[in-house]
Amino acid sequence: MIAPDGPVTGLPPLAALLLWLLGVLGLGAALWALLRHHRPDPRPLAERIDALLPQTQCGQCHYPGCRPYAEAIARGEADINQCPPGGEAGIRALAALLGRPAKPLSAAHGVEKPPQVARIREAECIGCFKCIAACPVDAIVGAPKFLHVVVEDLCTGCELCIAPCPVDCIDLLPVPSPLPTPPRTPP
Repeated sequence: MIAPDGPVTGLPPLAALLLWLLGVLGLGAALWALLRHHRPDPRPLAERIDALLPQTQCGQCHYPGCRPYAEAIARGEADINQCPPGGEAGIRALAALLGRPAKPLSAAHGVEKPPQVARIREAECIGCFKCIAACPVDAIVGAPKFLHVVVEDLCTGCELCIAPCPVDCIDLLPVPSPLPTPPRTPP
């Protein structure tokens, strides 16, 4: 309705109800879209932390593996800078997840190194089985009194097999870079 002096003074009840309903639906759609994109991760915090760790199971963090270290971080018992294999990139990822500032790698836990893999010098291996027992990811295969071999695709380069070897026949080598894939040309 238009008042004699010009401005709108009211809406018919049906139009007002429709505008209100459209406003509520619009607000609901906006909230749904916002929550869909900002939904908190339902996984427990320790699981999300563990997913960011390199899974070398090396113990350099002074925990027996990546999962116990992740649980200690989640409980507030360990700092985010104790994982040399994860390096600075891992520290930054953990800091972002936890909303903390990144910090340098703790020198007490080691230094960041390029990825490496163990290789057993076959001619010197005596089959003592000590390296197999030390490997946290079962990347070494063999039997007592027989040659042992490292499955390089499984090896994390944790270095735990080096110390128990009585004949020092295990070397750590840089992980080879993947070969470049030549571009495919259509037939």
